[in-house]
Amino acid sequence: MKTVVVDKIASITQALNLGHELRVATDNIPCEEGVVLVVEILNNKSTYNTLELTSGRMAKAAKGDIIVGALGHRQALFGYSGHLPTSVKEGDIIQVLNIGGVLGVVESVNPEKGQPFNAKVIGVVLQFPYLGERIGVPARVGYKRLDYNVAVNTRNVPVVALAGTCMEAGKTAAACAIVARMRHRGLNVHAFKATGVSLRRDILAMEDAGARKSMIFTDLGVVTTTAKTGPAITRALLTEMSQGEPDVIVFELGDGILGAYGVEAILSSPDIRNALTSVVLSANDPVAAWGGVKLLREQFGIEPSVVTGPATDNAVGVNIIKDKFGVPAFNAITDGAALGDCVIDSLKLTPKTKAEVIEE
Repeated sequence: MKTVVVDKIASITQALNLGHELRVATDNIPCEEGVVLVVEILNNKSTYNTLELTSGRMAKAAKGDIIVGALGHRQALFGYSGHLPTSVKEGDIIQVLNIGGVLGVVESVNPEKGQPFNAKVIGVVLQFPYLGERIGVPARVGYKRLDYNVAVNTRNVPVVALAGTCMEAGKTAAACAIVARMRHRGLNVHAFKATGVSLRRDILAMEDAGARKSMIFTDLGVVTTTAKTGPAITRALLTEMSQGEPDVIVFELGDGILGAYGVEAILSSPDIRNALTSVVLSANDPVAAWGGVKLLREQFGIEPSVVTGPATDNAVGVNIIKDKFGVPAFNAITDGAALGDCVIDSLKLTPKTKAEVIEE
């Protein structure tokens, strides 16, 4: 056991409230998802070279930086693909798989992101949970552990889910536009992200848009979601976020309907589908919109309330979606209020008056 002073603490470890002077162990390091490591960055990068800190700020990382991250895997269409190493020991070289601080062994690189940061393992961060005893245990991400047996209980709160045709289809922009419009119309919104790879940027954006409370799967100790964890996470977060008397819950399904992060498994779960009041589809282009609508209708028995995303960037795409699929279409950037109003109408909610909002 030794003391290490670190330069940057990645957002993946937010629940641990770590300081910059840490006690680490250099032997018997558990090689498991969520185990928190201290590593040294070994190279410089000109692209994809930032780290999301626990504050939510993005900080440039560089050769020589000592950072804190956590073991995990990633399978991103527009990013790095990587897996957990078979073992971890001091001095091993692994890679930084995302800007949230996920650490693993890279398998495939997206050319736009360049080669990843290489990182040398210094040790595993220790926590001391036993009062009055100097017994350190390996730190793990999350406020609590995921309960795989939890049942859905939304307490009759309406639920809006945002699904996309793939990564970078405009889901977060749409979620923020919807949350902002709901808040402007006097509704209290709770928001969460159910799938993806650990990164708090999206839920922080939803908070900035007006969500009163937010969560992400990492809060339950999950670094990267899968078909196994996705449904349990969604049940747990729906149940958790229905507390506190919100008027509506909005949540984003990271990645695409067809992907490696568990969206398909979530939408295939009857109890979760029954909890969804409105489903918003984000699509990159009209063909993606066609496939997404078709999948939702035919595979999951879900009628989308509205289509958004780059497919609606101008009137051409909007008209194709309306005419060909019979689904409303609004752009989150240029017509966010109309998108939000469409979703509110689909929920059959009665927004508060301005006087009621001011009184609160």
